[in-house]
Amino acid sequence: MSITIIQVVLTVCIALIAVYMYIRLRSGGWLDIMLIVLFFLAGTFFVLFPETTNDIAHFVGVSKGANLFLYTAILFLFFLILKLYSRLRRVEEKFTEFVRNKSLEEAEELERKD
Repeated sequence: MSITIIQVVLTVCIALIAVYMYIRLRSGGWLDIMLIVLFFLAGTFFVLFPETTNDIAHFVGVSKGANLFLYTAILFLFFLILKLYSRLRRVEEKFTEFVRNKSLEEAEELERKD
């Protein structure tokens, strides 16, 4: 097996992304670390052994490994969008509650002064 330049570049990029994710999620739990390790190992494996993606793709009924990767990437991105949207909604609700409570406190304070 000869390693090509693109395999080296992609492996380095995967390692850098994994390190960046670890640094950003350092305060996260063991699940975050497990996902980072899984991302690194799976990404590196599929970069170094690209024919395996074709075998897996044929097994699940997709014509090419690149298509399988694209389908899973789209599903993963859709999941991330939904997760970020739900987090944004939660933050908006907390902010609305905070502003409401602050306004009530200020109104009560103004009543006491008068």
